[in-house]
Amino acid sequence: MPGLSQLSRWLLFGEWRAHPMRAVLAVVAIAVGVAMGFAIHLINAAAFNEFNAAVASLSGQADVQVVGREALFDESIYPRLASHPGVALASPVLEVDAARADGPGALKIVGIDAFRAGQIAPDLMGVPDAAHPYDILADDAVFLSPAAQAWLGKARGQTIAVRSGTRDLTLRVAGPILRARSGQRLGTMDIGALQWRFGLTGKLSRVDLKLRDGVDRAAFERGLTAELEREYPGRFTVGRPNDANQESRSNNMSRAYRVNLTVLALVALFTGAFLVFSTQALSVLRRRSQFALLRVLGLSRRALLRQVLLEGASLGVLGALLGIAGGYALAAAALALFGGDLGAGYFPGVQPHIAFAPGAALVYFGLGLGVALLGCVTPALEAARAQPAIALKSGNDEAALARLNRVWPAVLCLVLAAACAFAPPVFGLPLFGYFAVALLLVGGIGLMPRLAAATFRLLDARLRTREAHSPVLALTLARLANAPGQASIALGGVLASFSLMVAMGIMVASFRVSVDDWIGHILPADLYVRGSAGGNTGGFGPGEQAAIAGVPGVARSAFLRTRPVSLDAARPNVVLVARDLDAADPGRMLALVGESAPVPAGARPVWISEAMTDLYGLRVGGTLRLPLGGRAQPFFIAGVWRDYANQSGSAVVQLADYRALTGDTTVTDAALWAAPDVDTARIEAALRRLPFGAALQLARPGDIRAMSLKIFDRSFAVTYLLEAIAIAIGLSGVAATFSAQTLARAKEFGMLRHVGVTRGQVLAILAVEGGALTALGVLTGFALGLVISLILVYVVNPQSFHWTMQLHLPWPLLASVAAVLVTASIATALVSGRYALSGGPVRAVREDW
Repeated sequence: MPGLSQLSRWLLFGEWRAHPMRAVLAVVAIAVGVAMGFAIHLINAAAFNEFNAAVASLSGQADVQVVGREALFDESIYPRLASHPGVALASPVLEVDAARADGPGALKIVGIDAFRAGQIAPDLMGVPDAAHPYDILADDAVFLSPAAQAWLGKARGQTIAVRSGTRDLTLRVAGPILRARSGQRLGTMDIGALQWRFGLTGKLSRVDLKLRDGVDRAAFERGLTAELEREYPGRFTVGRPNDANQESRSNNMSRAYRVNLTVLALVALFTGAFLVFSTQALSVLRRRSQFALLRVLGLSRRALLRQVLLEGASLGVLGALLGIAGGYALAAAALALFGGDLGAGYFPGVQPHIAFAPGAALVYFGLGLGVALLGCVTPALEAARAQPAIALKSGNDEAALARLNRVWPAVLCLVLAAACAFAPPVFGLPLFGYFAVALLLVGGIGLMPRLAAATFRLLDARLRTREAHSPVLALTLARLANAPGQASIALGGVLASFSLMVAMGIMVASFRVSVDDWIGHILPADLYVRGSAGGNTGGFGPGEQAAIAGVPGVARSAFLRTRPVSLDAARPNVVLVARDLDAADPGRMLALVGESAPVPAGARPVWISEAMTDLYGLRVGGTLRLPLGGRAQPFFIAGVWRDYANQSGSAVVQLADYRALTGDTTVTDAALWAAPDVDTARIEAALRRLPFGAALQLARPGDIRAMSLKIFDRSFAVTYLLEAIAIAIGLSGVAATFSAQTLARAKEFGMLRHVGVTRGQVLAILAVEGGALTALGVLTGFALGLVISLILVYVVNPQSFHWTMQLHLPWPLLASVAAVLVTASIATALVSGRYALSGGPVRAVREDW
């Protein structure tokens, strides 16, 4: 055994010294895949945990919370809860996202009763100056967390300006909050002052309950739920702080985004698996005679199999270790640059900190090692099965690759891929869609030997029918037609990298174009007006609405009101949109999809987003009950519309119906159409001259479109990065494969030189081979990538994000990458060919048997 170990080391390090670049590329590919996957896991775990911790910090030590299905509910329920026999203490809470008057963004302000909150959520208590102890009850005092003070640039004694409707409120910074999490932008003030200042008298967001000693929390929760549902049907939900429903809501906000990023990271691992395969396959082919000699000298099949697997595993171990270290560093850097949601906006105001996860590190280490072993299984089995007498003979390389010509495994993969493409989601995720993509890649690569043989034999046969043809072209096509196994190794790298690039490029371009068209459809007006640049405290009352509609030059105006409502405690809130909408022609304002239904007489219509049909099982013609005005109000589902702004779902109702049910006459947005021959700038100037004109946020459709696409690109920045990495790895793999194959054919080139083929003609053969193989790989990769993109666009995306999109092919991007691939393969073949021919024809064939 010691001798065998020494032999194993000689073989391993000798191969690495002979071809270091191939080994380095395989290690880098695995390392990149592991690093991206591990980094995304660490970032998501850190952001998710920090977000839940921030939510839990607002609840303090409450045993039970009573929350309304509407954002705010009447405080008349509070005395009943406070006097409940099982309740020791009830603390009312009001939360608002106060829009900044001096810039974009909003500050979350929590209104608390200082006499009760101190016993349930002491961390939220303000710390007043010793000279002003009663500031905790002052009507103009706000206490800020350290992150909020830094963000606003304010300290104790200074003032901040926030927006309430179209008025600016001035609040005095009375001191810090007792304790807040790092990065948590938060303010607290007396609940009565908050209600009065923001015009929310008599409104609450929730009630925190502390139970009496000995009260069974689960039984109390069930009893209170039944009691409230009986007396206030569809109005309240009862739960525990940070319970399973809260975790489910937090998880559902970003799960699809996180899973898709993880799958994209695993694409690099897949590319790494193929690079390991090509590395080991070419290594085994080059050393077939060496392995045969070792077998003749007594090395067993099992020992040879173990040796080749060891070589592949060593690449996996190195790549996985580098990936784990790189993933940790990448996660820290990404958090600093993009935040915990990687720019997608799921966890605003959260500053998570990276914590190393040993369990996840072991999983991704195992993935890296497993991918490497998977890539070297076939070469290892071939090395072990080869007959020594046959393998000792030179020129028998193609026979070793005969197993790659089997068609049935590839066809089976394609059939299974077709079946998986039509399968439903599993736990809300397109798992079968991902399986379909993987099976398509494996099946497509598996068909390459037969496809290459058939294509080049057909071209060779047609060339032979011509009386005059180029000998270079004849030699090239003859070799490609009769050595499909070796061609498939090179083709596989081109196919894998280019098809994935095509699929990702088409998917992202389709999404971006669809978003652009959607924005153009839902923004038909000439000018849009808002009361603030963020938060939920800006808005227009009836007087402001009349003033805006009466501005000179405005031909028509429409108003809109948005607010969150809860349909399921385990899911994120749904966005309710109340707007001026013509029920007879809703398609003018909404991007409708599918069939619509006529609204029955006396029914209130609602148009739901595509996400609502998937998440809640709703259908056109059915009934949706929305919590409005303290009751679950029935609405007739008149149609489905495409909404890219709200992944958790949205519902559009007529503004008149909303006002009749709630009595709320305020709106959040206004859309204005200019009269003929009236410049939009003139209307903007007139709006600024209104008494509240300084508080208005004005935007034209083009501005909103540019800002939306900027947000889109920022959200997909990580996707673009992963796509670029996959392309770079694919290009490197193609270059390494062509280089290795060219250098391994030195004896073949020597023989050609002996029969009269010139050096220039050999280089021309290599250039034509590289260009022909890559062109075939690009064409096949485009077809395969187009099929994969159809699965991504029509299966994975709707099952992940619950919206549809139109297909769009980015021809300039596809053409440029294809040209780079072909150019790189030709250049690599020429450079390697020059090196292979540098030794002269005699030296090249002197070892031939």
